Amino acid sequence: MCNMKAKVTLIDKLQFNAVADSNHAIIIDAGKDMSFDQGSRPKELVLMGLIGCTGMDVVSLLTKMRVPFKDFSVSAEAELTTEHPKIFSKIHIIYTIIGDNIDEAKVEKAITLSQERYCGVTVMLEKSSKITHSFYVNKEKQGE
Repeated sequence: MCNMKAKVTLIDKLQFNAVADSNHAIIIDAGKDMSFDQGSRPKELVLMGLIGCTGMDVVSLLTKMRVPFKDFSVSAEAELTTEHPKIFSKIHIIYTIIGDNIDEAKVEKAITLSQERYCGVTVMLEKSSKITHSFYVNKEKQGE
């Protein structure tokens, strides 16, 4: 059995120092109206965890499939329910792959494997949210 531990420690107001097994600390905070606005919000971290998880999967799979890409990013847009507790009702993940001669079938296969088999965060969030995805292949890096 694989276990994970995490701990948050109050700093001041609604600001916390968060540490998990990797021992890398992050600051979690609320907005200036309630705290210091010096860290990400908990739901933002969940969304970042989702796209970080699937991003790691897809990069690993594309590398194993010998898909030569120059750059890769993942973004997400989420809708929250209006009633408390406010949870994600819909999440759309957007993968952007930059490079020449990208095999789009391999990209779709890598994304599908991540979404359906490897990304545990996706599987957890699918229990309460509809998760969809799209991907874009660009030949050159676009300005941000």
